[in-house]
Amino acid sequence: MLSRLADALTPAVGRLTITADAGAELAPGSIVVANHTSLADPVVVLAALHRLGARPVVMAAAGLWRIPLLGRALARDGHIPVHRRDRRAAHALDAAAEALRQGHLVLIYAEGGLPRRLDAAEAAPGTFRSGLSRLARRTGAPVVPVGQAGARRITSGSVSKQLTGLLTAPLRRPGLHVHVGRPLELTGDGAAPTEQAHAAVTAAWHTAAGQLGERAALAA
Repeated sequence: MLSRLADALTPAVGRLTITADAGAELAPGSIVVANHTSLADPVVVLAALHRLGARPVVMAAAGLWRIPLLGRALARDGHIPVHRRDRRAAHALDAAAEALRQGHLVLIYAEGGLPRRLDAAEAAPGTFRSGLSRLARRTGAPVVPVGQAGARRITSGSVSKQLTGLLTAPLRRPGLHVHVGRPLELTGDGAAPTEQAHAAVTAAWHTAAGQLGERAALAA
């Protein structure tokens, strides 16, 4: 339901386009990792994946489960709450591993939070946390890098600015782009697997941001 809803809502707030690398594949039992820049980008990514025939289980901040209606929808669809800085955080990896074992796609945001910038411009993905590489090592699942750009044109910055952006987005309908990269198998020890995933998502983001003519991508 969440994927269908995202696909239905996205055209109202922006113009979504999608590209993919040659060999890109959203095979059952894959981990999808995307860059996180805005409260709006999970909707954009879910809409893009839905159009590609994929409906992932999402790992998201546990606070979302406390929101009426949304929390019930998340629980009903089997999405996975992540309790950050809490001993229950390990349960999220257990649930994700089980979802992968059952053949579901799992969508994870490895940055673990949003950038604190007040502007609406794009920037390369921040530092990844280790949960992604631990999940990949534990399950042997391939990792599909996804780059998205444009969501900050819907919501970014202060609370008042985010509300204003969301209210005016249907009039502005900013460009949104999602790029899906080729699956990769994370290898190596220590920080190496996390760095491999970060590099792949950064490359996918660079393509997505370049499609929108974002300065940060064009200057790189």
